Amino acid sequence: MKTATADPATAARPARTGLLTRMKRSYDRHWYAWAMVLPVVLVIGVLIAYPLGRGVYLSFTDANELNVAKQLGATEIPATYQFVGLDNYWRVLSGADGEFYPKLWWTVVWTVSCVVLHYTIGLALAMLLNRRLKGRSVYRVLLILPWAVPPFVATYVWRMMYNSESGIFNAVLGKLGFGPVDWLGDSLMQKVAVIGVNVWLGVPFMMVAILGGLQAISSEQYEAAEMDGASPWQRFRHVTLPGLRPVSATVIMLGTIWTFNMFPIIYLMLGEANALNSEILVTYAYRLAFGSVRDYAGAATYGIIILSMLLVFAVFYRRLLNRQEAAR
Repeated sequence: MKTATADPATAARPARTGLLTRMKRSYDRHWYAWAMVLPVVLVIGVLIAYPLGRGVYLSFTDANELNVAKQLGATEIPATYQFVGLDNYWRVLSGADGEFYPKLWWTVVWTVSCVVLHYTIGLALAMLLNRRLKGRSVYRVLLILPWAVPPFVATYVWRMMYNSESGIFNAVLGKLGFGPVDWLGDSLMQKVAVIGVNVWLGVPFMMVAILGGLQAISSEQYEAAEMDGASPWQRFRHVTLPGLRPVSATVIMLGTIWTFNMFPIIYLMLGEANALNSEILVTYAYRLAFGSVRDYAGAATYGIIILSMLLVFAVFYRRLLNRQEAAR
């Protein structure tokens, strides 16, 4: 005859309390903290949670300009849009709408090009400014200035410089004996132009962040490498790059997310009607929502897909970095 005995580990484990009970205990113990956090929670709920929830809901409907609720004079017309389930997602992801994959490809090219140029130019400038250099403080201020300029101001200035008739770039090309370039009209040159502007705006952030990482690397590591006979390239490869890894991981992830969603440069530089072949996913979603025929459900679907892609990228990127750190 067997006698049932309780598992000591299970018997010693206290009963798990519910979420509401734990929140009530936390409120009784830290009510002042809850009172301080409550305004922030309300603001986040109004500014982020509600629009996000509304966007998710609209992505499952066929809402557009014609069937949403509207007010015509004294007459209120109720909404007549219908719940369509996953039809919008299927239409986009299957390529039935014909716009998603071409714009996704250009968005990826745009993001990778900008982030690679941001990082390489920022790294080069940071290494230059990390040396003992006469007038280094002045150079730092001048190189950080683009970061202080609002993007819409910088975009309009660059738009004037790209002007095919009176812009400075075509004037320089003319002095060199080349013909004028239609920077903002030709599809390929539009892409080159917006990448140039975004690189000019993004390099200062990378430079400042990498410069902070360089100054955190101990000089003793460089001295030890020199004593071992390491060449400048070997010191860069085995001391500088590993020392910059934590900073690089963060700024590359932030730069990727920011560039993937960089709306103002493309929209303000090219305009809504002139950028049909140079739109990224975000500007296309904006055109769906606020274009001539407003497709609210389509814009919400694109927004949720963009958010999902960035969340997946962030999760896998962090996991990859954690594995690399664990393998060291």
